[in-house]
Amino acid sequence: MRTKVAIIGAGPAGLLLGQLLHTYGIDNIILERQTADYVLGRIRAGVLEDGTVSLLDEVGAGERAHREGLVHHGVEIAFGGVRHRIDMHAATGRTLMIYGQTEVTRDLMSARAAAGLTTVYQAADVKPHDFDSDTPRVSYAKDGITHEIACDFIAGCDGFHGVSRASVPESSIRTFERVYPFGWLGILSETPPVSPELIYTNHERGFSLCTMRSTHRSRYYLQCSLDDDIGQWPDDRFWDELKRRLDPRAVEHLVTGPSIEKSIAPLRSFVAEPMRFGRMFLAGDAAHIVPPTGAKGLNLAASDVHYLSQALREFYAEKSAAGIDAYSATALARVWKAVRFSWWMTSMLHKFPDTGEFGARIQLAELDYLVSSNAAMTSLSENYVGLPF
Repeated sequence: MRTKVAIIGAGPAGLLLGQLLHTYGIDNIILERQTADYVLGRIRAGVLEDGTVSLLDEVGAGERAHREGLVHHGVEIAFGGVRHRIDMHAATGRTLMIYGQTEVTRDLMSARAAAGLTTVYQAADVKPHDFDSDTPRVSYAKDGITHEIACDFIAGCDGFHGVSRASVPESSIRTFERVYPFGWLGILSETPPVSPELIYTNHERGFSLCTMRSTHRSRYYLQCSLDDDIGQWPDDRFWDELKRRLDPRAVEHLVTGPSIEKSIAPLRSFVAEPMRFGRMFLAGDAAHIVPPTGAKGLNLAASDVHYLSQALREFYAEKSAAGIDAYSATALARVWKAVRFSWWMTSMLHKFPDTGEFGARIQLAELDYLVSSNAAMTSLSENYVGLPF
């Protein structure tokens, strides 16, 4: 087989890149080691920046998001038992959309199928080859038969544990990482949200977050120990602990119910540099991970894909390599700003085991300054709704 761009990974980053390239007349094939149902079964982010929504619109995959997504103008920050609303729309003129990553993936899958484009699911033993030359290729096995795709470029959109970054020689890549000393215990429930907007809570017992996927489906998170096990957290214990961390008004309006999904996720900040290796590019979680506190993971993947698709469009339409030469530096400039913001939100809202009472007082001072300063609220708003790309 031959194509212009071989994309490894059929998550939202790979699917969005494939649709953008198709829109620009650039042939592409996507390889995914899992089944389509497995990809759709991942419960992930649900906050979309305007830029991400605009990209979905560009590829004709945004209609359902506009119909079913929830537009948010602000967020609430709670500490000391009191909630404070930050009006992000007033500060920036922009909004956010609540629409689950699973639904984004489903919409992009549907758009790709409607366009008759090739996605190979259950592609085993995927390997990129010769990406340091002018003739890169990708091999994979399907139904016991080995196949090879010759291509002009390879896009590694296969996540943190994918083969793309792992195929780069150690001497050619540098990584930066911070692993946080806690995780997030999250549940999904068929219950109405406790509030129309997200509630981020700093509490002496630990952080909590109240969010939603729709007007009848809620997502809640608790800071927990990395040693915790799901079996230690039956639903009743989760709801009791959440109530201890919420403000009285939220407790009064909280509707509890059986969980339909429950998981514990560790938190880390991770960046790999550069994001280009010859004719192979990394995008999304293959290149960087942020803690979910700032709602940046999926949105960063979208901005990577925007930069990469524009660079490839320029290469084929204008015979210019300027965009692909600048891709890594351009993408990383935005990545590090999002990493900084996510680290700041995480540091301000969570209980850290090694900072003691001094650290807790610093957090409260930071929070008090945030909600009493227009400049501070504007800064949070600008970063939360998404820096331009």
